[in-house]
Amino acid sequence: MHLTLNDFDYPLPPELIAQAPLAERSASRLLIVQAMDGADALLDGHIADLPRLLGPNDLLVFNDTRVIHARLHGTKASGGQIEVLIERAVGPHEALAQVRASKSPGTGSTLRLADAFEVEVLGRVGEFYHLRFPPGENLFGLLERHGKLPLPPYIQRAAGEDDESRYQTVFAREPGSVAAPTAGLHFDEAILARIAERGARCAWLTLHVGAGTFQPVRVDDLGEHRMHRERYVIPRETVDAIAATRAAGGRVIAVGTTSMRALEAAAQDGPLSAGSGETEIFILPGFHFQVVDALVTNFHLPKSTLLMLVSAFAGMDDIRRAYAHAIDRRYRFFSYGDAMFLTRKQDAEHDAV
Repeated sequence: MHLTLNDFDYPLPPELIAQAPLAERSASRLLIVQAMDGADALLDGHIADLPRLLGPNDLLVFNDTRVIHARLHGTKASGGQIEVLIERAVGPHEALAQVRASKSPGTGSTLRLADAFEVEVLGRVGEFYHLRFPPGENLFGLLERHGKLPLPPYIQRAAGEDDESRYQTVFAREPGSVAAPTAGLHFDEAILARIAERGARCAWLTLHVGAGTFQPVRVDDLGEHRMHRERYVIPRETVDAIAATRAAGGRVIAVGTTSMRALEAAAQDGPLSAGSGETEIFILPGFHFQVVDALVTNFHLPKSTLLMLVSAFAGMDDIRRAYAHAIDRRYRFFSYGDAMFLTRKQDAEHDAV
């Protein structure tokens, strides 16, 4: 079946887009989407119910990336106002970034950011600008002091003090993302303790989410779309934990699409192995999943690559029913919204045919 962008559209009432987190991380709702037909395929629950869905041999894989202060304001040498959003670091003192300005800055020009330091424009890499930061200080240190937390564009407010903690997971360790791995935002220490009590295990990887995650798909023919690149690291301990889970008959449960992308990208050319790399994997219906058996994920934007990913995983028809149900039951959507628990549909690759 030839898929187009409109195959992944749905009408979303704007008031369902969550603008702030709930008072407690684990208070979010959880829509359980079972890989079966019939009225019982969709179950309404809460994140607090998640440990009861786990078996003693199951493994949850979390993304431990940390969101950086990636948004900066400044001026060009001409005095024109600019806004810079770091896409990703490409060295200790260099980064790719989106730059919003009335006139694009040229190669070799300088930009003064946060009225504190200057960066040099080294050139363009696709839609991003290649910037060189001052060599005397670590890039992330500069951003932490002078930048601002980059909330997603659909949150209609500036980042506040609460966002400094709530737009980070409780296990965030490795700085580098410009957007949170939002499925992980639902987990607090109490939920993690209850997961351990069930006998399930946790493992970790790092995938740094780039600003490209919010870029719209601009082509109707999805075969022409090219994904942004994201860097990941999968530790040896995580690969060993997945192997042990398989041997014990347990499930590998990715917490978030970022964890899934890293695992499936690392297994595309052979058995899953530890190490680092970059991925621009584009997961559409028909994709053959190698690693992940179940997925905890938030609700995704219409016409987005992440909606395509979950449709590939759980089946297009089931995802359409789940989203219609979530809208009817007034679930909260996107980064600060509610979540789903999805089981891989074994014949999902045939679901679009």
